[in-house]
Amino acid sequence: MNRKIVVIIAAVIALTGCDDFLEKPPVDQLTDETYWTSEDNVRSFSWGFYTAYFSGYGSGYTWGDFFSGQSLNDDFAPSSPSQFRRTVPTNAGSYWSFAWVRKANIYLQRIQTVPMDEEAIAHWSGVARFFRAMEYHDLVKQFGDVPYYDHEVDETNEADLYRPRDPREFVMDRVLEDLEFAAANVRLDDGSPGLSVDKDVVLAFMSRIMLYEGTWQKYQEGNTEKAQTYLAASKWAANELIQSGRYSLGNYREVFTSLNLAGNSEVIIFRHYEPGLITHALNSYNNMEPQTGVSKDAVETYLASDGLPITLSPLYQGDQGITNVMANRDGRIYETLVSTELRLNGIQSNYSTSGYATHKFLNEAIKDEPEGSSNLNYTDSPVMRFGEVLMNYAEAAAELATVGGPAFTQADLDQSINVLRDRPGIQMPHLMMMGDAPVVSGVVYDDPQRDPAVPSMIWEIRRERRIELIMEGFRLDDLQRWAKYEYTDTQDNSDINRGAWIDRAEYPDLQSSVVLSDGETGYIIPATAETSQRRFNDPKVYLDPVPLDQITLYAEHGVTLDQNPGWEE
Repeated sequence: MNRKIVVIIAAVIALTGCDDFLEKPPVDQLTDETYWTSEDNVRSFSWGFYTAYFSGYGSGYTWGDFFSGQSLNDDFAPSSPSQFRRTVPTNAGSYWSFAWVRKANIYLQRIQTVPMDEEAIAHWSGVARFFRAMEYHDLVKQFGDVPYYDHEVDETNEADLYRPRDPREFVMDRVLEDLEFAAANVRLDDGSPGLSVDKDVVLAFMSRIMLYEGTWQKYQEGNTEKAQTYLAASKWAANELIQSGRYSLGNYREVFTSLNLAGNSEVIIFRHYEPGLITHALNSYNNMEPQTGVSKDAVETYLASDGLPITLSPLYQGDQGITNVMANRDGRIYETLVSTELRLNGIQSNYSTSGYATHKFLNEAIKDEPEGSSNLNYTDSPVMRFGEVLMNYAEAAAELATVGGPAFTQADLDQSINVLRDRPGIQMPHLMMMGDAPVVSGVVYDDPQRDPAVPSMIWEIRRERRIELIMEGFRLDDLQRWAKYEYTDTQDNSDINRGAWIDRAEYPDLQSSVVLSDGETGYIIPATAETSQRRFNDPKVYLDPVPLDQITLYAEHGVTLDQNPGWEE
């Protein structure tokens, strides 16, 4: 089918919603009986899930999961940092919603009625269960315990409607079952390559979801048995993709700036954009507008080109001046950040709050065209790429070894992180290991900046993940599952509220509102007001509260809906 037609149909289905599709027959009297009659219709219905789970660069002026300059993490230095949630919402709205669970369950049940062969029913059942797993992962990540439904809810069944929250581990066991079924039954090839859910998509997301839950169970729950189960599943799924040989790494930045990702050897699934049909604004933000800048903390995470942390490398030239900062660094820094200049308020209109500007998502060929500005951008967005799968494997394998799984070995590094370091244009020294210590070019080292609570090899794996996936929407989730929200505290971790070092005398047009750490020289301080500082002082924020109206509604039907710890007041 012509890709433009696919985009239009998918957009229409997404706008109408699955419930409307089922419950409000259009003028041609489309009903359950008339719709669920062919595999083509089953396939068309699946597109309604895509924008919910594969948002890519978003659409219009939204950015989907990418960049997220104002989000809660330590990668960015905003002038007004986002704050942790402080109050319990009064109304649920879409905040506590099981609509997508219901849609997935309806989809799964209707598939069984369609006149298709057993292989097709198994494939599409796997797709439906994959989307159900995706939604429950999101719900559990947000709330912890949630009611679990594996069927369409009868609106007259009060016991079902007001089902108490099921334990997190019970729900995630069901998610694992769904993913295992999908991995076993979803076709290896189906639909347009890179634009449709296939077995590789399932495996890739399985590696992500199970890594999240395995590390949550280890660090947040202290449940090593469940951690082992989920981490083993993550490692297995990632390894299946690695061993398949179907994916390889090319130019790092092309993954994020291409006008068409079809055929890209790294991309497992992507979102395609078309001028005048569906567009976004992320290219523009990397080009023409003021940016929330990358923090000093994030910039200093990048290794020197000899593979050592900048605190240990003789190649590091210091942080006074962009030329020094960018000298002899991991090649990914040049693909991510503008390396030739600082962009300062009062000097450039497209300034950065930290002085460090990003061009990771900028397509240079269209930046001066109408389609390169405003919300008319049509660069394709990766949704899942092989680089993430390699990182998922490395971390899952290392963490699994700490909870009773197989030992973490050099072979694990060689098929994951060292593949990333061999990427064309990057070619960093391999990460080796001696016992539990990291080694580069025969030098055993331990980063002086390492969090002492994190073993040195796991620290280096987390560093590699941060660098490889920076600005792709993972950092807050990572800090959440590692129980490391304290990294986001702008007072305890002052380098996340600092940018580039500058001398005001060198920039006479610098905006007077730009504050430097040492008067007329020093590091840019983006958030200057005491009231704007972000503090982490209450672990309750690792999970969101249940809305008050839901607790009240349940109580009116004689059921207690428990609130999350710390939010009871």
